[in-house]
Amino acid sequence: MSRGISVESFPKPRNNAGRDLPVAISVAVFLGLLVILSVWIGPFAWYPLVAAAVALGMWEVITRLREHSYVLPRSMTMLLGQLIVWLSWPFGATGVLGGFTIAVLFLMFGRLFHHGRKIAPQNYLRDTAVGIFVLAWIPMFGAFAAMLSLMSRLNVPTSYYIITFMVCVIASDTGGYIAGVFFGSRPMAPAVSPKKSWEGAVGSLFAGIVAGVLTVTFLLGEPWWLGVILGAALVVCATMGDLVESQFKREIHIKDMSGLLPGHGGLMDRLDGMLPSAAVTWLVLSALSTGV
Repeated sequence: MSRGISVESFPKPRNNAGRDLPVAISVAVFLGLLVILSVWIGPFAWYPLVAAAVALGMWEVITRLREHSYVLPRSMTMLLGQLIVWLSWPFGATGVLGGFTIAVLFLMFGRLFHHGRKIAPQNYLRDTAVGIFVLAWIPMFGAFAAMLSLMSRLNVPTSYYIITFMVCVIASDTGGYIAGVFFGSRPMAPAVSPKKSWEGAVGSLFAGIVAGVLTVTFLLGEPWWLGVILGAALVVCATMGDLVESQFKREIHIKDMSGLLPGHGGLMDRLDGMLPSAAVTWLVLSALSTGV
């Protein structure tokens, strides 16, 4: 007589995710509904949502840097970040480049006279370089996320491009989480992020490519190989983006960017992988798609 499958036969988690799951899930559901509503409305809702996320992310990062002796003008840098995002609507990638150039010039020149004309600036190179890094990391990458709502093709709704991006991100995150929790044993970069494993990376890659092929084929009407490229590129950028934020927090000795999102930490703790992924999604679809 055959024996039934018992609960004990399923693999048990090797790792603790370190989250308050009920709270984290509730916050994730709320954010997901907000994103869905913005996608449904279109650029007139998507752009303000991205701009608000960029502003909050910059506030978190700059506040943390200022707490650790970095000299960055918070209000001015946040306004410059908004300039980068909003110039992308009428002018596309040219607007992003122009806004970023203006922002960098303001930081480079403004930092020279932070303490007045008679006192030489201290740590000028350090603070200016960090400021440029923040501008690239958050508003410039965020502008590409906003521009996903401007992509269009005959018979393909604009919202499908954002949906493709979001589905691939969710699949990558979910695949990596499941594989990492149940099978993770070999750390990918223990000096930077001890909990990130090679098994989790493989799970992310598999899920991201599957999601990329399905969404690119059935939503965008593009060839399957474009979905493979998109899924793989997105997963690599999401993984590296997560490691970048981990190193950032390690260097200034903090655990979370803030307590803005209960169960998740700060907003940048959620956007760390999404921002570079949005940029590579726009680049791949713009360069290789047959109809964008």
